[in-house]
Amino acid sequence: MNSFGEKIKFSTFGESHGVALGCILDGVPAGLSIDEVYIQSELDRRKPGKSEFETSRKEADKVEILSGVFEGISTGTPIAMLIYNTNQKSKDYSNIKDIFRPGHADFTYFHKYGLRDYRGGGRSSARETAARVAAGAIAKLMLKELGIDIKSGISAIDGIEAMENDFLHAKKSLIYALDSKVEEAQKNAILKAKNEHDSVGGVAKIVIAGAPIGLGQPLYYKLDGVLADAMMGINAVKAVEIGDGILSSSKHGSQNNDEITKDGFSSNHSGGILGGISNGDEIVLNVYFKPTPSIFKTQHTITTQNEEVDFSLKGRHDPCVAIRGSIVCEAMAALVIADMLVLNMGSKMDGVINYYK
Repeated sequence: MNSFGEKIKFSTFGESHGVALGCILDGVPAGLSIDEVYIQSELDRRKPGKSEFETSRKEADKVEILSGVFEGISTGTPIAMLIYNTNQKSKDYSNIKDIFRPGHADFTYFHKYGLRDYRGGGRSSARETAARVAAGAIAKLMLKELGIDIKSGISAIDGIEAMENDFLHAKKSLIYALDSKVEEAQKNAILKAKNEHDSVGGVAKIVIAGAPIGLGQPLYYKLDGVLADAMMGINAVKAVEIGDGILSSSKHGSQNNDEITKDGFSSNHSGGILGGISNGDEIVLNVYFKPTPSIFKTQHTITTQNEEVDFSLKGRHDPCVAIRGSIVCEAMAALVIADMLVLNMGSKMDGVINYYK
């Protein structure tokens, strides 16, 4: 499947080394002011080649809106957006044409479809996520109208964990670090792995503030379930936690319950979701990225003819995919919340009556 969502749906298309990437976003209500400068600024946060902590591939990631917008306003029809690839180096992948790279989707794509685009992974490449960020930017414009804000930052790199969550600092950091006190250690870990032709993993923290009570469609379209689905669909993500996540399994109920006062919840172990429905508190996610599988050490694998070989990879790759991946997490979270907002509009009869009267 190449589509996501129920009421606000988006589909992406394109490959890492193809002509272009793009998306079609359907279900956006008419009358939304479409700020193209803002959409481009979101893509600029994700685009490659901004620092030594990212891939050296240079892409402008200039977005072009093809349809669904007239005089700066959404028309209610599908919004199509296009991003051209301008810096492909497909020859860097000629030596892996018949080789399965460890840690990549080469093996599974080949056995599923009987062929694969070996140029940077084709459709399985994280390059596709540029289209998700474009779609997510429009979802964020919707959320701003309702005072809902989504922020992210890197809470851990190579096991070096943040002790505080400063999202304002993360905006200024080259690696979107949440804690300035451990930022240098995290940067050094990335550069050390890079210099050793290796890579490191990381953890992104996502916080959604201002979401109303009631988002989520139990039992089989729960808000936490859909958020987890959205995050797990991002390249290199191996785990997702809502609220305290794994830590909840080691607590007693008396420790884990969020007691309720007339002013709200006294804690937020639940991560803002109870019974699959938002409770009005901040929605908190931790998203775990594996180390970038594209490394420059000699590795052992097999060919498409099942022959064992050793090979060395060429190309340009992120030494830590979590950094730019955190921006994709924001985009996917925005798309989920926007979809849930529209789904929730018909959950009560008075909402239907108020709309039509």
